[in-house]
Amino acid sequence: MKTGRITELFGIDKPVISGGMVWCSGHRLASAVSDCGGLGLIGSGSMHPDTLREHIEKCKAETDRPFGVNLSLFYPQLEEAVDIIMETGVKVVFISAGNPALLTRRFKDAGITVVHVVSSTKFALKAEAAGVDAVVVEGFEAGGHNGRDETATMVLVPAVCRAVKIPVIAAGGIATGAQIAAAFALGAEGVQMGTRFALCDESSASDAFKERCRSLAEGGTMLTLKKSGNIRMVKNELYERIEAAIDGCASADEIKEIVGTRRAKLGIFEGDMKEGMLEIGQTATLVDRSESVADIFADIEAGYAEAVGRL
Repeated sequence: MKTGRITELFGIDKPVISGGMVWCSGHRLASAVSDCGGLGLIGSGSMHPDTLREHIEKCKAETDRPFGVNLSLFYPQLEEAVDIIMETGVKVVFISAGNPALLTRRFKDAGITVVHVVSSTKFALKAEAAGVDAVVVEGFEAGGHNGRDETATMVLVPAVCRAVKIPVIAAGGIATGAQIAAAFALGAEGVQMGTRFALCDESSASDAFKERCRSLAEGGTMLTLKKSGNIRMVKNELYERIEAAIDGCASADEIKEIVGTRRAKLGIFEGDMKEGMLEIGQTATLVDRSESVADIFADIEAGYAEAVGRL
C-alpha cells in the first residue's frame, strides 16, 4: 500500500486512519488500528474530560505505536480537553468544526501534529493558512455530521489536492482496498475510514447498532436536518418523524424538540434502533459481517493490491 508524506508525518506503516467517532472510537479501537500499522484515533466527542484522560492512558498502555485524539472545536469543555491532551503527551490531534486557527498554533508549539477535517476547498485553504500539517477531506457519503455543500468524495478530493500543498487524507465513502486505490488515484496520500471501523469488533458501539447497519440496503442512510447542520443517519422511526416535521414546515424549535438530546448515545451506544440517532456512512452497505480490525487490514491490503494489479 502506498506510503509517503502521511506515513512519515505520523510515524506509521500504512496510510490508514480510523475515524474519531462518537460512541465508537474508544481506546480498544484506537490501539487496535495503531497496532495494525495505521493511526488510531480516540473520539473525544462523547467523552467527559475525565473519560478522555482514561481512554488516552489506556491506549498508551495497550500500544506502543502512534495514536491520536479527534477533538471538535465545539466540545463543551474545550480548554479542559486541550489541557488533558497536552498533559498526557498525545502527539497527534485531528480537529473538526470551527476555526482551525483557534488551536493550531498552540498545539504545534507543544510539538503536536495537527490535522483539520474539512468539507470544501474553501475551508481546506483556511486550514492550510492556519498552519495545519494535513487536512482530512470528507465527502458527503460519510456518516454523522456532513458539509453543507454535499460535495461527493470523487469530486472534492481532486479539487482540494489541486488547491493545497499540504497532504490530503480522503474520507467519506471509503471502506475497501479498491476505494483506497481510487482515493490515491485522485491525489490523496492517506485515507480515513469511519463506517467500517465503527462496525468492527473493537468498536464500542452496541451490537444492535452494528447488526442494523450491516443489514442496510443501498439508500438505507440519508442526509437530514439540512437547515441546522447535515447529519447522515439510518432511516428509522426517528428519521421519519424528523422528515415529516420538515415536510410539514415545522419550526426550528419544533424540530429541535423532536431531536432532543442524547439521541446518538441512545442509538449507537445503548442500542435503541427506533428512537436513537443512528449515524453511519453509505459504505455500511458494503459491510455484511462481524470482523476484527486485523481482519479489516488484511482485507483492504489484499483488495488494494488486487485493484492496482488489475489497473
